[in-house]
Amino acid sequence: MKEVISTPSAPQAIGPYSQAIKVPFDSVQGRGGFIFCSGQIPLDPATGVIVPGGIKEQTQRVLANIQAVLEAAGSSLAKVVKAQVFLQDLNDFAGMNEVYASFFSEPYPARDTFQVAKLPKGALVEISVVAEE
Repeated sequence: MKEVISTPSAPQAIGPYSQAIKVPFDSVQGRGGFIFCSGQIPLDPATGVIVPGGIKEQTQRVLANIQAVLEAAGSSLAKVVKAQVFLQDLNDFAGMNEVYASFFSEPYPARDTFQVAKLPKGALVEISVVAEE
């Protein structure tokens, strides 16, 4: 059975989606035990506004939002197994990667990084993750 994860410590969903869905481990069928986090953009959860600054500041806020959602689900960034990073401009890769590396340690999660035409609210970065329970 899936469980909706929601925390006021991260921006609230503004559409028909959840901050995250937790699929608890099913010992009978031997499956599950994952948290699927929706993509986070650099919204300040208190104001609902994109944080000021460039790619480093925005990546910092995105990962702090993800951390809050994972903690609400009983998980952590240390349990992330897969990340997807969406950049408005791939030239921001180095700045994003510098901040990203400060949030994760080895073994690093698997990751995809894409340049996209546009992100919600003009964000420079959006990140989604899958983590172990």
